[in-house]
Formats: sequence, C-alpha cells, structure tokens
Amino acid sequence: MKQLISRIVIIGAGQAGAWAAHTLRQQGFDGTLSVVSDEERVFYERPPLSKQVLAGDMAPAALQLFSDEAIDAMHIDWHKPARATAIDPRDHVVTLDNGTELAYDKLLLATGSRARVPVREWLSLPQVYTVRTPEDAARLGERLAPGKRLAILGGGWIGLEVAATARAKGVAVSLFELGERLCARSVRPEVSDYLRDLHREQGVEVELDCGAIELAAGDGGGLVLYRDGQRLLEADAVVVGAGAEIATELGRDAGLEVAQGLVVDDHGRTSDPDIYAAGDVAIHPRLGFCIQSWANAQNQAISAAKAMLGETSPYRDEPWIWSDQYDCNIQILGTPAGHDSRLVRRQVGDKQLAFIYLDQDDRLQSMIAVNDARLVKLGKRWLRAGTVLPADQLADPAVNPMALKP
Repeated sequence: MKQLISRIVIIGAGQAGAWAAHTLRQQGFDGTLSVVSDEERVFYERPPLSKQVLAGDMAPAALQLFSDEAIDAMHIDWHKPARATAIDPRDHVVTLDNGTELAYDKLLLATGSRARVPVREWLSLPQVYTVRTPEDAARLGERLAPGKRLAILGGGWIGLEVAATARAKGVAVSLFELGERLCARSVRPEVSDYLRDLHREQGVEVELDCGAIELAAGDGGGLVLYRDGQRLLEADAVVVGAGAEIATELGRDAGLEVAQGLVVDDHGRTSDPDIYAAGDVAIHPRLGFCIQSWANAQNQAISAAKAMLGETSPYRDEPWIWSDQYDCNIQILGTPAGHDSRLVRRQVGDKQLAFIYLDQDDRLQSMIAVNDARLVKLGKRWLRAGTVLPADQLADPAVNPMALKP
C-alpha cells in the first residue's frame, strides 16, 4: 500500500533544497511543503560568488535559481531565517531554534557544508573573510582594488578562483597552501603543477608547504601574517579557503548513519526510511564520498524528491565540477584518478588541453579539460558506454575526438 504523504520538510534552501522543492511540486505533491533556511536569501547558487559576484559583474539577485513568480507558485511554508536544532525520528518532528515544531511524513536534509576556519579566533579579526554568501562576496569585493594586497590561506578551488578574480582587479595576491601542492584532494600532481604555473604566470605569489600561519591585526587596519614568530607580510584582507566542513550534526544527533557525510542509498534515503539527504551533506551512493558541486546538489536532490513520492529514479551521476580562472574554463569529470591510472595528455593549443586518465582496460576514469567543453561532453558519453579508448589517438591533436564516440 502506497504511503500517504501530506507533509514534507526540507532543511536547507540552497541548490539541493531548491531543486527538491521544485521537483516535488512538478511531480504533483500538493501537501504542506515546509522549508527551513538559516539565511533570508533562498534558492540561489553559490559558484558565481568567488567569480562574477566578487568581480562585480553579477548582482546577487541574478544568483536566484527560479523567478519570484515560480517560487511563489510552489506555495512553500517558509521558516527563515531559522535554524533546525533537532530531529525526532520517532515522532517525525523537526524543532527550530525559535521553538517551532514541524511535523513531517518525509524529511530532506540539504544542510550542505560551511567554510572550515582552522583557528576560530580568526573570524573576530578585521578583514578576515570566507566566501559562502553574497554578503561575504560583497564585503570582500569592497576591499579588492588596485594597489591592495590580498592573502589567501588555502590552495583549493575557492582560493584559486578568488586569486584569479583579485588579480583581474589589479590586486597583489599571496597564496599560502599548507600541503605540498594545489587542489591535492581532487587532482593528480601534474594538474596541481599546471594550476601552480597558471597562477604564477598571472603574478600570484604561491607558497606551498607553507607551515602554520598566524594572523594578527595590523596598525593600519590590515592584517599581519606570521610564521614561527617571523613577520611574512601585511595584507589588506585575508581569505580563508581551507576547505569545507560537512554539516552532518543534525543527522548524526538524530541517530542516522554518518561517515564523511550522511550515508544514503541510490535514492537519497538515509538509514531512516523517512529521512533523505542530498547535496554536499550526502555521500555519493556509488563513490562513497561527498561531492561538493552544483550538478551533484541539483541532480541528487531531484532523485531524492522523486523517491519521497514513490518514484524510482536512482542517482548514479558521474562527478562533474568546473572552475573559471583567468581565461581558463577548467572542467573535471569522473572519479579521482588512482596511481595505477594511465595519463594521456592532449594539447590542442596554448590554452586548450586535457589530462585524460584511463583505467587498466583503457576506459575513461576521469579527465580534467581546459577550455574544451566539447571533449567533456564526449567524456560523459564515454563513461556511460564504457568505451575503450586508443591512447595514441587521444593524445594526437590532429585526431577529431568525435571519431572515438561510442
């Protein structure tokens, strides 16, 4: 007998929460749809924050995923700004920080992630920034002007995007990475080297294996960076790009199975059959780790929303993320390459190249493509079809990759 669903609660109003709500209404759910958001601004995307919004080329209003009319048509029971503090799985109730209790038949956790700040005291210092909201980007953007100096702590994707945006505005940039290479969790050493060289060519001072950095307020309103008690430099602003913390605490406290993130099946269902999760907070069901990308948040949420209503739409998408830095569009497709993967480097021009990784059977495992969206589109088809790829032809810029289509 099909379960009667009349009350659905979504915690989180970012990419995953937005697409889940949209899908539920599109699929015909006409019951009470409550959305809890700790921000007043809802249903917006974050990727442009470190790029177009920070550069001043995009207004925060343009981040909104759906029009005001489309959002109104969803007839959402809004709770914002508010924070969910507890979930009672037995009684099917969510408690908010203002004392409100929301009953649910099905619950979606779309709590995402938050910026990791290694030293919490840094947040009390003037001109220390993270880039997670439009307000963050606006505040930081006010500090980026020609002749200013920006220090970035962390050589991941956010740090690199901020560095590129700041350099385009004439800001001097010093980037400090604790590890031995950039973006080490998501790319192989040769790609890290490419990224390092790209930024150094644009005038970014990149220091790897930098050791522990200390911050202190400077006399002129800026911040002074120290290492081992030695003064390194003074910056007008410091961006902390030290990765993300997955917001699992609500699910953990409710007794859900948690690893790096919330453990879910192919339909976004957690260890509690009435609680689902999607986006940054949920582990990819096939890969076993969290994927922080807008495509994952959107598509996993769509799958989970359909599953709540009894539809079968398993989520098995391959990871796909992208980053814009200077005049380079960098797209990453597939699972991180292992040490036994075979690297094929395809160089079509000075600004168009790809790092392609094949498994032991010469099938695509992953690729990092620079300014080659067509190759990435083909790569998605190769992954789905399990196409055997000739490495010599892949590496030959004279060979049209369309000839290798499945």
